[in-house]
Amino acid sequence: MNNDPLRTGSCLCKQVTYSFPAEDVVSAHHCHCEDCKKSTGSGKATIILVLDQALKISGKIKYFSVLGSGGNKVSRGFCEACGSPLISSVEGYDGTKFIKAGSLDDSAWVKINSSFWGDTAMDWSPLDNSIDSFKQNPD
Repeated sequence: MNNDPLRTGSCLCKQVTYSFPAEDVVSAHHCHCEDCKKSTGSGKATIILVLDQALKISGKIKYFSVLGSGGNKVSRGFCEACGSPLISSVEGYDGTKFIKAGSLDDSAWVKINSSFWGDTAMDWSPLDNSIDSFKQNPD
């Protein structure tokens, strides 16, 4: 497990890197909504919620915005060179960014708190029954 107080990550080609202090991690979740499945090409997105002011980004991120499954505007950021998904912001979650856990350099420290949009989890990517699950977004 990484005891370093600074967490780091990058895109596949390393043109975009980021860091944030460990103490500015709010929580971690799996999201099974249709938008996250499409944007990751997987059964879910695993996201780390980090305080916005703590996140330091180097490199150019391109954003694509949609109206998410819950009705909020979701802006997803990715490296424009290699296409790696890295970060999202969600309307209504001001002051927080959502980091894609797969982009972390070391993710051994991540502990998932819950799953969102459990109603749309796929049989081939099922809910983790050892953690709390919300039918859609938590209130």
